[in-house]
Amino acid sequence: PRPQREQEWDDAPPTPTSVNYHFTRQCNYKCGFCFHTAKTSFVLPLEEAKRGLAMLKEAGMEKINFSGGEPFIQDRGEFVGELVQFCKQELELPSVSIVSNGSLIRKQWFQKYGEYLDILAISCDSFDEDVNVLIGRRQGKKNHVENLHKLRQWCREYAVAFKINSVINRFNVEEDMNEQINALNPVRWKVFQCLLIEGENSGEDALREAEKFVISDEDFDRFLDRHKDVSCLVPESNQKMRDSYLILDEYMRFLNCRNGRKEPSKSILDVGVEAAIKFSGFDEKMFLKRGGKYVWSKADMKLDW
Repeated sequence: PRPQREQEWDDAPPTPTSVNYHFTRQCNYKCGFCFHTAKTSFVLPLEEAKRGLAMLKEAGMEKINFSGGEPFIQDRGEFVGELVQFCKQELELPSVSIVSNGSLIRKQWFQKYGEYLDILAISCDSFDEDVNVLIGRRQGKKNHVENLHKLRQWCREYAVAFKINSVINRFNVEEDMNEQINALNPVRWKVFQCLLIEGENSGEDALREAEKFVISDEDFDRFLDRHKDVSCLVPESNQKMRDSYLILDEYMRFLNCRNGRKEPSKSILDVGVEAAIKFSGFDEKMFLKRGGKYVWSKADMKLDW
């Protein structure tokens, strides 16, 4: 057999078709199960972030998702707006999306950047405001659910596809969300099983303790069964989530979650995409199996704006 070293070079690295760039860890919410917590306050300079995004495009990226923390916290949304415009206009990426808690988004943002954004995903775990408060998905007096409806309207107005992400946990696992989801009519409703990541929301050096939020696979399946008639539902069990996302942290390092914690590669800015992605633990087959590739350009969606 050939020496191990040589063998590794034969395996073509995975293509970073769809990348989640968590450019900030700062957030204005305190969700108890957050698995990407405010361990640093670092954010790359805009030009460096653009350089990395151009490298990813060169390596085959088609979809970028900006995430956090809360993406709109940096420069009052200008930072993420600039990146969204750059990815759509300069890099001509088929799909540009953001995941946000929605609390900091203003209408002016849509006026300025809406045309460059394909999908806005808003995290909402409950349609009962008391449950949102229990979870920590709230800041001050703002009503999370009311805000969701306002954002839904702006997405219609500015032709941005609207998506909802929900984390199913101990506090919302018995809820029936059929009526509300159907009323909001998102293009996709991602339903995640609450996930433990050591060092983030579980274990000694963690900033959150998510153990009390965790549900069993059976609990999760019961929730899914209750919502099986919602056509836009996309379920994500722990099994599906763990290795099927390409996650870039605030230093543009790929995070490998295979061992239940986040082990960073070197930054793509230092070693290039190909060298860094080899350490990402990314499972391309699982990515495709969980439906990671879908109609993700708003130009291709038959949307009723």
